[in-house]
This record gives sequence, C-alpha cells and structure tokens, in this order.
Amino acid sequence: MPSPSPSAPDTLWFTRCPVPTATGIAADQGWLAREFAADGIAVRSLQDAPPEVAADHHYTHALTGLFREGGNVPALWARSHGERTRLVGLTWIEERQVVLVRAGSGITDPGDLRGLRLAVPHHDIGIDFWRAMALAGFRGALGLAGLTLDDAELVDVPGLPGGGQWAGELAALRDGVVDAVYVKGALAVEAARRVGAEVAVELDAVPDRRARVNNGTPRPVTVHQQLLDEQPELVARFLAVLLEAADWAAEHPAEVVRILRAETGAGVEGVAGAYAPGSHRTLHLDLSAERLELLAQQERFLGERGFLAAPVDIPGWADPEPLRAARELLRERRRAAVGG
Repeated sequence: MPSPSPSAPDTLWFTRCPVPTATGIAADQGWLAREFAADGIAVRSLQDAPPEVAADHHYTHALTGLFREGGNVPALWARSHGERTRLVGLTWIEERQVVLVRAGSGITDPGDLRGLRLAVPHHDIGIDFWRAMALAGFRGALGLAGLTLDDAELVDVPGLPGGGQWAGELAALRDGVVDAVYVKGALAVEAARRVGAEVAVELDAVPDRRARVNNGTPRPVTVHQQLLDEQPELVARFLAVLLEAADWAAEHPAEVVRILRAETGAGVEGVAGAYAPGSHRTLHLDLSAERLELLAQQERFLGERGFLAAPVDIPGWADPEPLRAARELLRERRRAAVGG
C-alpha cells in the first residue's frame, strides 16, 4: 500500500454509535492511533471533540475526514440531502428489539397489537432517528401478524430532554397514555425493568431478518467521497484495522463485554440481555447482496414515511473497492508477519 501523499490530512476522525462496533473495539485498543502515527496523522473520536469541531457531523457527515459507523437512518438522511458520502461496509449485529407493554395487560403476540395505541416519539433534532426506529420496530412487529401501521393508532410522545433513552415513551406506557413501546439495546433492557414493563413481542426470536430491519440493522460504515478520491490508501488502511478488530473480538468475548459496557453505559445485566450469545463474532464488515437488500428495504420504508429528502440508490451508493483493498492489505500483512 503506497504511503499517503503530502496532501494527506493531519487528522482523521471517527464516530460511532454507543453500540457494538468494530470502530469502538479498535479505538479502545489504540489500534487506529497506532496505524497512522508514523504518518504524523492523528486519529480522534468525534465524541471527544470540542463542539465547534464536532457540530452535528455525526448525523450530517459534512466533515470530509470522518469515518462513521453508526445507525443507517442518519446515514441515509445525509446522503438523501446530497452529502457526498460512500457506503463502504455493513454490519449486522443482533441487538435486542422488543415491544413492551404494561404488566398484566394480556398482550402477548403481534396480533394483539391491532387497534392499540403505539408510542411514536418525536424529538426536536435534524433527523429524528428515534421516531424512525419506533415506526420501523412496530412495522416489523405488526408485519408478523400480517398487519401494517395502519392497523394501530400511532400516538405522538414528546421526548424528555435529559430523561434518557425511551424515558418519554416508557413514562407514557406507565401512565396509560399508550399501550405499547418499541425499545432496543442494553439500556432499553434496564429501563424496561425499572418501570416493570413486560415483553409482548420479541423480534429477535423471528428467523426472518427482514422483521428486524431498523436503524442499526444493518449498520453502515460510511466515508466522504472527497477522502476516498484523494486518499484511498488511508481509507483502506482504516478499514483494515476494523477488520482486524472484528477478528480480535471474535476471540475475546470477555473483553468485548467490558468495551460494550463502556460504549453503551449499561451494566453487565443490560449488555447480556441486549446482545445474543456469539454477538462478539459478528462485527465484521461486508457488502453482501443480502445486506445491501436489507438496507434497501430500510431506504424504501424511510422514504415512504417522509424521512428522506430524495431516494437513495443503494447499489450506486456502495463502493466495494475500499473493503476489497483492506482485505488484501490485511492478508499481505499477515503473510509478511508469518514469513518474518
């Protein structure tokens, strides 16, 4: 792999959501900083940057030197608004997705959601991915019974500033304002237990992945077209580190739990309840036809619900070359290590 050109940036940025990611593993281990140290390139987390630098780039991806591994709703939204990003990888990590109801309600399967009041949050942010997640989650749950969102009553629930994830929706459930709430992930497991909610629909128990397509399934890795055009070797090297991190995670489950606790802010019980056994082996990136089609399903849904400014051509957005180059680079390094 050639050395970066003299015009290489002095800083590469990365951002990820507080969920299992190869980026989070690599950052925790210090491998991203190590990869580029000899080039004089700093690698920094957008989450640690001052506000004037971070701005809203986690959602807009307007920072050209940024690698983003996060939810697909903001990534698709940014692309639909004309940001010149490219999709260079997708992961699929089973992150617990459930529909919660009040204890003793008698609601126990997807068909019982017909006619119920479903909590749909709204937040005063540029792209309301929380709202998109709830709608997609309920769409998946209702679909298991051959129903659609039109078969239930969607109730707007204001997000509670500073109240934590799903605080507004779970309060509405507790107070009888709504009958069901969609939640996902480690903090959702803990929040549900705090309010005594019960699981009515366990989306993770369904064999068909299409029922679980949502903001984090599949989860994209995106880069800016300008960085890819000007510094393709840097992009390949960055992705090679993520591939290495995914390989390492597959062999170190206890360490992955530790990192996940730090990334999510959840306890051991929350992490264990949110992520299926073996999840530490599923952090690898690919651009398989199956994952691209699952992302296309999400793109169609978001477009139908008005979250996108324009359609996003998923095959045209995807660029498989950086990941191919990253895999080859990693193979070359491992051959050299064995030969040495």
